[in-house]
Amino acid sequence: MNVKNMHTRILIFLVCIILGFMISMQLKSHNQHQTIAAQRAEELTVRLKEVQADRDKLAKELDEYRAGRISGAAQKEMDDLKARAGETELEGKGIIFTLDDSKQAAKAGENKNLYIIHDEDLLRVVNELRSAGAEAISLNGQRLIGSSEIRCVGPTVLVNERRLAAPFVISAIGNPQTLESSLKLRGGVIENFKFWGIKADVVQSDKVRVPAFKGNRTFEFAKMVSEEEKKKADEQSVENNKDKKKAEEQSAENNKEKKKAEEQSAENDKDKNNKDSSSKDSGNNKDNKEAARIPKAPDNKAAADAGKEQPESQQKNAGGGAK
Repeated sequence: MNVKNMHTRILIFLVCIILGFMISMQLKSHNQHQTIAAQRAEELTVRLKEVQADRDKLAKELDEYRAGRISGAAQKEMDDLKARAGETELEGKGIIFTLDDSKQAAKAGENKNLYIIHDEDLLRVVNELRSAGAEAISLNGQRLIGSSEIRCVGPTVLVNERRLAAPFVISAIGNPQTLESSLKLRGGVIENFKFWGIKADVVQSDKVRVPAFKGNRTFEFAKMVSEEEKKKADEQSVENNKDKKKAEEQSAENNKEKKKAEEQSAENDKDKNNKDSSSKDSGNNKDNKEAARIPKAPDNKAAADAGKEQPESQQKNAGGGAK
């Protein structure tokens, strides 16, 4: 009985030890999770305070800008950038160019489209004006910026996602004389329009008004390049230029060696030709010497001629002797 109780107590003791170990491990794991969560919460709190500080700083700068507290130079630069981007209405000297479809009837077999204005005609005019130094251009009240499209859509022209129809009025700010001259060049846009009967009138004005851009402008793929990225790009460009220069130097060295090898090959060919020529001359000299050592055979024809020239008496004596 006592032994049985002893075994029971031992088992209970072991079970209690195991349960105690398991409970302690569970508590330890729970405490670790609580510590990690507390650290994470503390980090998020610090980050939140930093973001709030940046927000307050930006809000303060915005309030100062709205209140007009920024410097005059900064304000002037900002206004200039907005004007260049088409965000503000502009006014100044320039020209007003009016285009309208031709009233002439197309001749038999001619294409009627030659007598009406197309997007390519407007694009050509705009390009001429920009080339002549136009600082701001509008087409039927639509400000033209870098992203403005000019393309035909049926009988109309689409500009800044707006449908426009003839007559087209192009307003351009710039030097009036220069702008007008760019359109009146020999073989230029006005001369071409007049040939097809298209109305093309240009008027200089001291007060041309170009409205601000009113379309939507979003950047989905383009992004600002940071100063650090620009610095890295410049360093990479310098490194590429070094590699390119090194490659050019290596190519020049290879060309120099190639030229030197060609000159050496030409020199070797020249020496070989001289050697062959010398060998040939030596053989000819040897043949001449051998020919000089061999007695020359008498010429039978010469002997016969010599016999004919002997006196007749000698020939008779010779004949008598033979008898």
